Amino acid sequence: MSRIGKNPVSIPQGVNVNIADNIVTVKGKLGELTQSISEGITIEIENDLIVLDRASESKNHKAQHGLMRALINNMIEGVSKGWTKELQLVGVGYRASNQGQKLDLALGFSHNIILELAPEVQLETISEKGKDPIIKLTSFDKQLVGQIAAKIRSFRAPEPYKGKGVRFVGEILRRKAGKSA
Repeated sequence: MSRIGKNPVSIPQGVNVNIADNIVTVKGKLGELTQSISEGITIEIENDLIVLDRASESKNHKAQHGLMRALINNMIEGVSKGWTKELQLVGVGYRASNQGQKLDLALGFSHNIILELAPEVQLETISEKGKDPIIKLTSFDKQLVGQIAAKIRSFRAPEPYKGKGVRFVGEILRRKAGKSA
């Protein structure tokens, strides 16, 4: 991860970065994110570039160096562009609908699953005739979007024989042959 940590992070126009007491605050047009910096990592802003440096060459400091750089980069990209995850419901009778921040999923159980989403996440369900329903999650927080998408996928993970279940758009499944006659 140390190779990642050596790369500087550029600050785009319209994004404000503040560093105080080992806490980085990033403000942009989409929102505001904060992250505490690990001990042994120093952070400086020079000419619209964020440069991270580590205290020693220990394995832990190298790993934290790359991790902190990646987290800060994701925060800056999130508040300027945003993050999107799309899930696809594959299966007969699998449906998704939403009323505001409530996601209503029909995944073949005896009851529908109703999930209340955080206000930072924008939810959109797309249902077209003849196509699988798609759930689109958008937010400025990459970690939150990924966590919610993983939670929705865990309700009915895709199975390897027919491929039915909730999967990420573009996800490649390892399929099994099934019974041979």
